[in-house]
Amino acid sequence: MPGTRTLDGEPGGITTLVRAALPALPVVNRLPGVRKRPADQFGGLTWSRRGVAVQRARVDAYAAVCGFPRKDVVPLTYPHLLAFPLHTAIMADPAFPYPAVGLVHVENTITAHRAIVVGEEVDVTTAAGTPRPHAKGVLLDFVTTVSGGGGTAWESTSTYLRRGHTTDGEPRPGLTLPDPPTGGVEWRLPADLGRTYAGVSGDANPIHLWPLTAKALGFPRQIAHGMWTKARSVAAIENRLPEAVTVEVAFKKPVLLPGTVAYAARREADGWAFAVTSPRDASPHLVGRTTSA
Repeated sequence: MPGTRTLDGEPGGITTLVRAALPALPVVNRLPGVRKRPADQFGGLTWSRRGVAVQRARVDAYAAVCGFPRKDVVPLTYPHLLAFPLHTAIMADPAFPYPAVGLVHVENTITAHRAIVVGEEVDVTTAAGTPRPHAKGVLLDFVTTVSGGGGTAWESTSTYLRRGHTTDGEPRPGLTLPDPPTGGVEWRLPADLGRTYAGVSGDANPIHLWPLTAKALGFPRQIAHGMWTKARSVAAIENRLPEAVTVEVAFKKPVLLPGTVAYAARREADGWAFAVTSPRDASPHLVGRTTSA
């Protein structure tokens, strides 16, 4: 894919997030280095990180926030943190046609091929492809590969929705669960959950941090990170999953903080179905399923 870039050292942070958000600001979005190219000129971007160390302190902090036990291998969802700086770098690139503000994470699929050991060094690559059609705009797939030891250890696809004009083609159906599990156990989520998860993940999107910053972007108050919700859901059943596994989720309704949600999981023929729902009306915040990889 054209436009490959390599990030050296420890990239990302608040500077990259701000740079990714600047194209949403009038006048500023016309400045050189900020101005975006037209969507019809976007042929894709690939960014990579080489020799990324899987650090014990970061793994343990993430596991504690997301409900995983402390182990010598990383939680199933942890490698997303290694890819997140690449996501923001792509969004901040002038060649990427859309500002980060307004992109909605609607689906995420992870396939683990083997366990990644704490202390291991891995290479991480994320590729953003050309927009594909959606009924409400366009979808952009960010495909990540984590490799080490001579092969691919972990893969994921994060799908973002950009509302507005669509592109040519027939929209593909996303993940649906015709009969998602409901009820189950209730989780009471504190007001500072978004700030806590931002501290371990690096994802300091303002919609997750404070009521005022969330309201400025159209939410009644701060919302939980979708990838925290997925991680917490996986943590509840991880000890029943095979080492090689695929976990797909669709993010439905935002989880307002503070708040209470219900989590339920059900054994299926080749894995598990699970859902995070509202205790009041069973409307879904997240639906997901696992299958053997």
